[in-house]
Amino acid sequence: MRERLELQNGTDIRGIALSNPEKPINLDEAATAQIACGYLQWLSKRSGKSLKDLRISVGTDSRISGDSLKTALIETFMQSGASVYDMGLATTPAIFMSTVMEEYSADGGVMITASHLPYFYNGFKFFTKDGGLEKADITEILTAETVFLQENKGEVFQRNLIQDYSLDMVNFIRKETGEEKPLKDLKIIVDAGNGAGGFFADEVLAPLGADTTGSLFLEPDGYFPNHIPNPENKEAMKIISQAVRKTQADLGIIFDTDVDRAAVVSADGREINRNDLIALLSAIVLQEYPNSIIVTDSVTSTGLAEFIERRGGIHHRFKRGYRNVINEGIRFNREGKYCYLAMETSGHGAMKENYFLDDGAYLVAKILVYVAKLNKEGKKITSLIEDLKQPAQAKEYRIPIKTENYKEDGQKVLSDLEKWIVQMPEYSLPDSNYEGVKGIFGRNWFLLRMSLHEPLLPLNLESEEIGGIEPMLEELKKFLAQYDFLDIRSLQE
Repeated sequence: MRERLELQNGTDIRGIALSNPEKPINLDEAATAQIACGYLQWLSKRSGKSLKDLRISVGTDSRISGDSLKTALIETFMQSGASVYDMGLATTPAIFMSTVMEEYSADGGVMITASHLPYFYNGFKFFTKDGGLEKADITEILTAETVFLQENKGEVFQRNLIQDYSLDMVNFIRKETGEEKPLKDLKIIVDAGNGAGGFFADEVLAPLGADTTGSLFLEPDGYFPNHIPNPENKEAMKIISQAVRKTQADLGIIFDTDVDRAAVVSADGREINRNDLIALLSAIVLQEYPNSIIVTDSVTSTGLAEFIERRGGIHHRFKRGYRNVINEGIRFNREGKYCYLAMETSGHGAMKENYFLDDGAYLVAKILVYVAKLNKEGKKITSLIEDLKQPAQAKEYRIPIKTENYKEDGQKVLSDLEKWIVQMPEYSLPDSNYEGVKGIFGRNWFLLRMSLHEPLLPLNLESEEIGGIEPMLEELKKFLAQYDFLDIRSLQE
């Protein structure tokens, strides 16, 4: 069971599924069958249904190992009597939607994906109609007793989920714009990075009238030969930006491998991701839901906070980790404090109107509605974020912790740092902070925190003036140098 627990990555399962020069395989068909048994037991208990009454949807992104792991899942589910919808190539948001769409109404869904990680990784994301599973649920699945049933009563149904999911998206955009082909005068290109998002060009944009000529890497290829499918990756964003300018497109869209994240590029090649993307969606949300709380992760910019507040919104910074951010938005709504957008700078964004599902395609659909409306007025989508103030400087460093007890040692550094800030007359602590230690230096700031999954202390710094980061960095280097278990070479380069 210990080996299985090592596969847990927060609210996901991730492991090495293919031979490679770096790490041994730990997620094969046998491990997958054990995980499937744990999920069956968990789902039966949570749903109150017997195994033979369960309906489970299974899909995979474009990864090379996807089909073999899918086969292991489906065979195990069938042996226990469950019925399975084999969705083939799918996306993470679509697999969740199979639990709420009337034509499927699956009791649970499993997406086989490892997001943007290298080709030899793979993993699983699990869903019910209540959303993605939490960390404790994954632990329960991985530690369940392996009980293989040999009833052979389950059935498998081949279904085209992406076709149905795409049609829902098309109908949504048509309803919001009041037009059959609201994108007919626009050239919009997609970069799917050879992941699962290539469908968006032909099955969503084209029926709405868009010219998608010049789209990139739509064909699924689990080796990801062109670039990492990741809206946070600089090379990936550079490629789609160049393609937009070269093809004179009105908009560029880029997805990660399993389409739960996205970013866009404006007609002039401007990359709208991270703070810019949160600002764009905040502008849209605050037009539709005035005074909404907008939950973000801890490293969003001062300019974004001011942008949200100028529009009557309430900006709430919270912990890194997309489930942390989304769950905080859900918590606000349960308390009667309305939050309609929860979004992390990684591109994971969820809206109350869409089940608080982090769905990159849905967020793009929301943007496309406004692209169409603004186009009629002779405006570009960037007009919604013209007054977003950009930091003069923004940097991130990742500081390795070189000990086995890295969590304990990292927490000691953070505790000492907080005491250090209190003693420094030119620094102050924020009124509220939910992660790590934040130091405020005039209108500049730094945030040091523990990484969610690695033995690292990420350090983010932001300044509203050129040269404002350097004084903070010099002080921090002196402070951090006292810990011989920290590798601070990146700060000195």
